[in-house]
Amino acid sequence: MGTSVFGDKIVKVLYVRVSSSDGQKTDRQRITQDNFDLVIEDKCSGSIPFFERQGGAEILKMIKKGCHLKLSVWQIDRLGRNLRDVINTIHFFSQRKIPISFEAQGLRTLDESGNENPISKLIISILGVVGEMERDQIRERQREGVLLAKQKGIYKGRKPGTKETPAAFLNKNRNKKALILIEKGLKNAEVVRRTGLHYATVAKLKKTWESIGPIKPV
Repeated sequence: MGTSVFGDKIVKVLYVRVSSSDGQKTDRQRITQDNFDLVIEDKCSGSIPFFERQGGAEILKMIKKGCHLKLSVWQIDRLGRNLRDVINTIHFFSQRKIPISFEAQGLRTLDESGNENPISKLIISILGVVGEMERDQIRERQREGVLLAKQKGIYKGRKPGTKETPAAFLNKNRNKKALILIEKGLKNAEVVRRTGLHYATVAKLKKTWESIGPIKPV
C-alpha cells in the first residue's frame, strides 16, 4: 500500500455533488467548507454509482493509498439516487472504519469508537426509501401530465409512426461531442461529467455506436 501525502493525519473531506445539466450551484453544500482539509466535487447525475464518478474515484484512490479519512456530505442524496448504491457505499466506508456525516440531517454512520450507529442506519434507510418514492411520484405526475395533454390535443410529441434513426441520434449536437469522447475510450461517467448528458443517454450512445460500428457523425 502506498504512503499517503497526509501521513497519519485524519483528513476531513467534504464531498459535494450537483447535476451538471440543471445549473445547480454548490454554495449551500460548501457553507462549512472552511472546516475541512479537502473539498472534492462531482458534477454528474446521482444515478452514477459513487466510485464510478471522478470525485468518488479520487476518494477511493486516497483510501487505497492508506489515507485516514472522515467524510462529510450535505445530505444523503449527494451520495446517490439509488438506495441500494447508497447503502453499499456506506457499507464500504463503514467496513474501513471511515465515518460519513450527513450535515443537513445531522446523522453520522459511525460513533467515535468506530462502531456502527444503528439509529442513523435506520433513518438513512427510511430517508432513502422516501427519496425514491418522491422520484417515482414525480415521474408518475409527468406521465399523467403527458396523458392529459394528449387528451386535450396539445401534446407535441413525436409524430406517430416516426422513429429516430441511429444516425439522427448520433448526430444531435451534444451527442456528437459525447461520441468523440466515447471513441477516445473515456468511461461513461467521465463523458457524463464533460457533456452534461444523462447517464442513460451516454450508455445508449455507446451501445448505438458499438452496434453500427465506428461511424463518425456528420
